[in-house]
Amino acid sequence: MAKVDLLLGLQWGDEGKGKVVDALTPHYDIVARFQGGPNAGHTIEFDGKKFVLHTIPSGIFNDNCVNVIGNGVIIDAKIFKDEIDTLAVSGIDIKDRLFISNKSHLIIPTHRALDAANEKALQKNKIGSTLKGIGPTYTDKTARRGLRIGDIAADDFMARYERLKNTHLAQIKNLDFDMSTLTLDNMSFEQYEQEWFKAIEFLKQFQFIESEYFINKSIAEGKRVLAEGAQGTLLDVDFGSYPFVTSSSAIAAGACSGLGVAPSKIGKVYGIFKAYCTRVGTGPFPTELFDEVGEKLRKNGHEFGATTGRARRTGWLDLPALKYAVMLNGVTDLMMMKADVMDDFEEIKAAVAYNYKNEEIDFLPFDACTQTMTPVLKAFKGWNQKIEKDIPVELNDYIEFIEDYVGVPITLVSYGPDRSECIERAKN
Repeated sequence: MAKVDLLLGLQWGDEGKGKVVDALTPHYDIVARFQGGPNAGHTIEFDGKKFVLHTIPSGIFNDNCVNVIGNGVIIDAKIFKDEIDTLAVSGIDIKDRLFISNKSHLIIPTHRALDAANEKALQKNKIGSTLKGIGPTYTDKTARRGLRIGDIAADDFMARYERLKNTHLAQIKNLDFDMSTLTLDNMSFEQYEQEWFKAIEFLKQFQFIESEYFINKSIAEGKRVLAEGAQGTLLDVDFGSYPFVTSSSAIAAGACSGLGVAPSKIGKVYGIFKAYCTRVGTGPFPTELFDEVGEKLRKNGHEFGATTGRARRTGWLDLPALKYAVMLNGVTDLMMMKADVMDDFEEIKAAVAYNYKNEEIDFLPFDACTQTMTPVLKAFKGWNQKIEKDIPVELNDYIEFIEDYVGVPITLVSYGPDRSECIERAKN
């Protein structure tokens, strides 16, 4: 029986998942997103062109691949339309190859307003939200008052929209937030809301499906399915650095609930990680670098958020955190991204443990957000050369140490942004 293979990030997001999905797509009939929303930014480059996807699955550039937005994904109609329009300018028409779950929840404009109000109220304790309305939308989902894609066709959709909007406006008022100061994508709230409703009408031309039935029927027919995650394991709402996390389940288990797939139908789990670490927003980052080395990683890696444009925090690879992510997800294949960023480093380092409460540990404790964790670093000789089709000896030594530490083989090494700049490695 066919299985659903998974691809997800093992760090704090921005690992390069989009590129790998795009590269793997020729081997699959269906690519399905299972969680997150427009807070995702999956960058894909090929033939001198660069695309950033926020909601649409990364398999969309393969004409023979069907793409599914699963029930675990949340959708902002305006951002979705902008994404479609951008693809259309490049001559990419995806209407016949994109299916959307009826059960996907809608981000309405006041979700974004409430997100901004919540962040302002938190002041110095703010989460570092992308301000895309992600948290408030998932909150409404669990509170059982959210609007779903399938609701767009309901006769009372506008009445239900107004009810939810008024609930949000009351919450915003309680937070003492001035709506007149709010801009959404350089528009006033009223202007954005108008554009959002236009986008809702645009959305109606797409195919809304019962995606859980579609996916499971496809599996039964022997079709090859790749499930694509967003954000990263260390941002998972349960297992990430809470409260500095996203609002959905970004681990392998999230694919089961986000697509309606039984655990027994999960096959390979591809875990994506950078050869170093980055993080956007607030939260613990034990290996973070505040010196010229950190700045060099940022510059070499063009480490600015695809969704927010914010400069990413940078640091050495954190191996205890990576091993933790491998464990949570049942990773079968590791894929290292951005090895080329350290091409000109004489020496690189990686954390192998932490100093925590006067002892050395190799796991992530519950109170990592409130306690000081100093990394225990191991130094490696840098390869100090440009990677071109072959893996330098020093990089291979680094790779083999990682494999031994986490217990999973690294089967692909990326050395550039283009889909062609990858080296496959055989499993030992």
